[in-house]
This record gives sequence, structure tokens and C-alpha cells, in this order.
Amino acid sequence: MPPYFGGGRPVKTRVKWVENALFVGETGSGHVVAMDGPAEGGGHNLAARPMEMLLTGMGGCTAFDVVDILRKGRHEISGCEVRVDAERAESIPKVFTKIHVHFVISGRNLAENAVQRAVQLSAEKYCSASIMLGKTAEITHDYEIVAV
Repeated sequence: MPPYFGGGRPVKTRVKWVENALFVGETGSGHVVAMDGPAEGGGHNLAARPMEMLLTGMGGCTAFDVVDILRKGRHEISGCEVRVDAERAESIPKVFTKIHVHFVISGRNLAENAVQRAVQLSAEKYCSASIMLGKTAEITHDYEIVAV
């Protein structure tokens, strides 16, 4: 691996080519994930695409934040689902240009202002993935609260 460039907490991952368009990534925490491409790109559709992984990672990052914020505020959250929809540029590099994040938050007696604040804090302060992807994409958020 290239040397660490400094300025922050080091993060490492390793990606190995298996065959055709199939790759296996190993994270710094020792977890393994497969990535594959579509048939027209030489893949066999055996795993998620790398760009899907980016969106999934962003969804996980912001979900973690929102759940953590609400739990620390002692709100009775029992569920959190994040649905991420995105559009990509037509030409290469096909970066994300628009991303919409929809939260479905369930729990007892959840105050709308608390959920709204948690989503906003994640979007503007805590979710590194969202903030980074926001450099190329317009990101919007909304939420719904499901009482249980």
C-alpha cells in the first residue's frame, strides 16, 4: 500500500481482482466484500457494483448518525430504514449528480423536531460520506415517522 499521507486518521482497504469484473475487497477492520460488474462489462452480476457500494456506505453512515443522535437524546427509537435514490452524470466520469435520502424512523412518542434535527445534524455535520458526496451531487433529505 502507498504510504499514509497524514492529516487525519488512516483508513486502509485492499481490493483484489478475482476474474472478469469480480473483485474482493478487504477492509481495514478485516471484513470482506465482493464487487462485480454487469454482463456487458465482463461481470457475472454476482455482487454489488462499486458505485452501489458508495451509496450503501452513505446510507449506513447517515443511518448510524441518526440512530446515535436519537438514542443519546433518549428518544424511544425502535427502527431506522434509509432509502437512497441517485442520478449519475451521462458522461464519464459518471459521478453522482443528485442523491435523495429518505428516512423511515419508527418508535414511540418520537418528536418530529428531534427527528428533523438528527437528520440535519447528520447531513451537515457528522456523516462524512454524505458531506464528501455532496461535493459533486445535490443531496436532499426527507423523513417519515412511524409510531409503534
